[in-house]
Amino acid sequence: MDDPSLLSDAAMRAFVRDGFVRIDDAFPRALADEARALLWRDTGCDPNDRATWNRPVVRLHEYTQPPFVAAASTPRLRAAFDRLVGAGRWLPRGSLGTFPVRFPGTGDPGDAGWHVDASFAGAEPSDYFGYRINVRSQGRALLMLFLFSDVSEDDAPTRIRVGSHQTVARILAPAGAPGLSFMELASRLDATRECPIALATGAAGTVYLCHPFVVHAAQSHRGSEPRFMAQPPLLPREPLHLERADGAYSPVEQAIRDALGQ
Repeated sequence: MDDPSLLSDAAMRAFVRDGFVRIDDAFPRALADEARALLWRDTGCDPNDRATWNRPVVRLHEYTQPPFVAAASTPRLRAAFDRLVGAGRWLPRGSLGTFPVRFPGTGDPGDAGWHVDASFAGAEPSDYFGYRINVRSQGRALLMLFLFSDVSEDDAPTRIRVGSHQTVARILAPAGAPGLSFMELASRLDATRECPIALATGAAGTVYLCHPFVVHAAQSHRGSEPRFMAQPPLLPREPLHLERADGAYSPVEQAIRDALGQ
């Protein structure tokens, strides 16, 4: 690590309290540039012809080429995963998940509602809105936001409700192992409306590592250049535990325990 303070105890306490940590220079800008060239090709748009930028958002999926895998597995990020989730408790990524590429000046994207990403299938696996979330965050150790382009406040940065993960933990707890569906939980997120808002801005190569219960939302693009960002989960190698005999709770687990008063 070039800057060990990024993973200091104070940073981990801030993660437990706020629900996210920002890591600058998490992967090299050169990797972002290389990856972005591949993404541009698949958008069907011409980077030199703004007339082709005629949709608010283009969604691209699961990139396994070397620059994407390398970006997700730098020493800085692996160290952060160990600190936040626990050494040996997470699975390395062999790809990066969905890229919602957002274009400027094309109006309401239609997907800017506040939500928590669901993590395991419900009764109908093909129905994303039926996917579920439970208090042990089955199937997801972290929500991650990888910036593959420079993102300012005008470039449709993801909005994060600071500290919202605590309220979500308390909403989920009574639902037990079955948890709530994506839509059931979304309908109750007005309880987090008073949370302060943070914006996921930064230079290409910045990564936000977020608690899986963080409430977040997209927004319209008011800038001048498309925003390229990946939002993959970090998958757990083992389930989260809220009762450990040795007390060796990860910050992800500790945040849930704190919210529940354990």
